[in-house]
Amino acid sequence: MTQNFDFFKRSLHTVNLYSRENGMNLRMYPRQSTSSRRLRRVPLSSATFANREQPMPLPKQSVHSQALAITQASSAKWAHPLIGSPLTHLSQTEQETLLRQQALSDAQRGHYAEAIDLFTWLINYNPENVSSFNNRGLLYFQTGQFSQALTDYNQALRLNPRLAKVYNNRANCYVAMGDLEAAIADYEISIDLDPIDIRARLNLGITFRDLEQYEAAIETFDLALQISQFLNTTDFLGVPTSVEGHLYAERGRTYHLWGDWNYAISDYDHALSRLPLTGYKADASYKLRFQINDWLNELLKPLR
Repeated sequence: MTQNFDFFKRSLHTVNLYSRENGMNLRMYPRQSTSSRRLRRVPLSSATFANREQPMPLPKQSVHSQALAITQASSAKWAHPLIGSPLTHLSQTEQETLLRQQALSDAQRGHYAEAIDLFTWLINYNPENVSSFNNRGLLYFQTGQFSQALTDYNQALRLNPRLAKVYNNRANCYVAMGDLEAAIADYEISIDLDPIDIRARLNLGITFRDLEQYEAAIETFDLALQISQFLNTTDFLGVPTSVEGHLYAERGRTYHLWGDWNYAISDYDHALSRLPLTGYKADASYKLRFQINDWLNELLKPLR
């Protein structure tokens, strides 16, 4: 049971990938961690950067393969400065955007080293771009390089101290490092800046529970559910989103650990009715449904 729960927790922290397009990222955990308290992890637009018309200087050859992918994705006739032929007809903004898109694509495919390499080059070229620091911090987090991730999150917040999602990401890093009190402080700042961020509230509730502050955890989940229902968070088919199912599951687990088994069973049932059915094993909802069934069996086994 403990082994299954640990496997489940590693799949579920909500992070905030920072890109030019709006989107959503489910909770994930770092691929590596030395902490026994591995826990959790919605995006913002990237910072505006200067529109310089001169060609970008040639970067290191280590990102040559990413350049080829950018060239293929943009246009067959375009050459890219990483290959050695500057895109003189493109503005600095357009060139930088192509590199950023390639880095995000690499990250989504799990090519973390290549993505870190590209974000490092972007940071060296434009050290005022907040999104590059946040995204590289997220990649460092995913690969278990927590001190480097913390440094990047700190720099992003120095550049802009009102980015709620970066506080959430830094809190996730503190959790992975075992500093739950610092994580709670950052989650609360994130919520103050963005009161309707359900995932930050979800993360905060889980952290309260890990500290065995069950009453505070229940209150946090209650308010998150009220906000979620007020916002009517449904997908395009009218089905409640997996976030609401996740909230019920985590509140149920809190009741479970607190000893209120009737409320726990009710919340587990609500969670299963809201989590989408999926056969994709890498999907967070797929793993969560299995975990909830394990928790239910743990509760009901003595009665059978």
